[in-house]
Amino acid sequence: MVLKVLMLVVFFAVMVFVGFKCRKHAVDVNGFVLGGRSVGPWLTAFAYGTSYFSAVIFIGYAGQFGWKYGIASTWIGLGNAFLGSLLAWVVLGRRTRLMTQHLKSATMPEFFGKRYNSNALKIGASIIVFIFLIPYTASLYNGLSRLFSMAFNIDYSICIVAMAVLTAVYVIAGGYMATAVNDFIQGIIMLFGIVAVIACVLMQKGGFMASLSQLAQIQDSAATDMPGAFASFFGPDPFNLLCVVILTSLGTWGLPQMVQKFYSIKNEKAIEKGTIISTFFAIVVAGGCYFLGGFGRLFATSEQIAANGFDSIIPSMMSGLPDILIGVVVILVLSASMSTLSSLVLTSSSTLTLDLIKGNIVKDMDGKKQLICIRGFIVIFILISAVIAILQYKSNVTFIAQLMGISWGALAGAFLAPFIYGLYWKRTTKTAVWVAFIFGVGIMVWNMLFKTTLPAVLQSPINCGAFAMVAGLIIVPVVSVLTKAPEKKLVDDAFTCYEETVSVHKKDSLGD
Repeated sequence: MVLKVLMLVVFFAVMVFVGFKCRKHAVDVNGFVLGGRSVGPWLTAFAYGTSYFSAVIFIGYAGQFGWKYGIASTWIGLGNAFLGSLLAWVVLGRRTRLMTQHLKSATMPEFFGKRYNSNALKIGASIIVFIFLIPYTASLYNGLSRLFSMAFNIDYSICIVAMAVLTAVYVIAGGYMATAVNDFIQGIIMLFGIVAVIACVLMQKGGFMASLSQLAQIQDSAATDMPGAFASFFGPDPFNLLCVVILTSLGTWGLPQMVQKFYSIKNEKAIEKGTIISTFFAIVVAGGCYFLGGFGRLFATSEQIAANGFDSIIPSMMSGLPDILIGVVVILVLSASMSTLSSLVLTSSSTLTLDLIKGNIVKDMDGKKQLICIRGFIVIFILISAVIAILQYKSNVTFIAQLMGISWGALAGAFLAPFIYGLYWKRTTKTAVWVAFIFGVGIMVWNMLFKTTLPAVLQSPINCGAFAMVAGLIIVPVVSVLTKAPEKKLVDDAFTCYEETVSVHKKDSLGD
């Protein structure tokens, strides 16, 4: 116990130290929100990866989908790596950096407002961000509850308060740069931690081949009649597995806290290196989490799931580990959760301040007032999410995966298509963006309130979220073609950033 507490104290001390060390980078809005657009490849890649993968993934999704799909759940992690990381960097990285700097936008709603020349779009997008990042933020705490009960036997509310306070301290002190440096440290812990945990957990069942053999022998007539389904290549339910891959991989392309990482990239080399680093990180962390979750049926029974829920599976797998490794697991999940929490509250507070308060509610708002307002909202957002997490824990309302599915589905369903087409297609219209916003948010709210009226396949928030994203990619071009084209001068001005000529050394390009 002394060792585990000592590890926690050291971890928290380092996080707070980094926050105060990075204060010099947070003296203005550009520095506080974007790190001065001068963040290198390693910090950006790790900030992207650690914001992507949290306790929601490690405890909620890995447990639930590992149980449902067996070892085939590893495909979710690989989808996160190659579709959610590699392709996202290739398709969005450079263009996002160029156009957002050209338009002088620091947030995704501000991008929509300037790209489509609509203050109403900016306000609408900021309200969507505010509403739907809250449940996702609250869900981050829940993955820690069972781990802390297992490791420390203390009231979970204490854990929530401690995590909330310490995250607030280093984000308020150092802004984006503090979160990026801490994300790098937390990412290193996640990389080594997940590898050690997988090896030790599988050794409890005789190693990888022995575990796989035992998994192949498990039959669950309620899930499938196929023999050895949970050790098979695509698992017992390939279609729903594909929907999970789409939601958790393609969804990152439309999440403001993820896309905003591209705003701060330093230069071309940082994009190239960041793409590789981010993909490797996702393969190890996401692939490792879902791979581990695939063996959950060896450590839990259907009766235990019925009594304690899917979120109990991963902690059950951890319970037999040595004390020092349990300490590592707690630090690993804390790292994943705090990095994502810091990213979410920074995104929410900056969006609400810069896109809703500034210029709309408060007409004259200088840089100093903006910083004060952003910091104030960070406190408010963390407080709200902590209160929701405690209430949800006490009342046992829902599973982590359901909360995250609703949040991701609404945000990415609304933003993904308008953002991508806004970067690549001049013909995209303001009306099409509004239709995408309304459809993405509308169908997820419908799913949340009246899911039984939807077709059976869309009653799952996971499937519904995946459908919202794919539908948006069709809705935006169709509505754009059917509505009045945007003003040519406005569009040409936005796209001039791609046409500027730059000179590079021969080592970077062979030239003509």
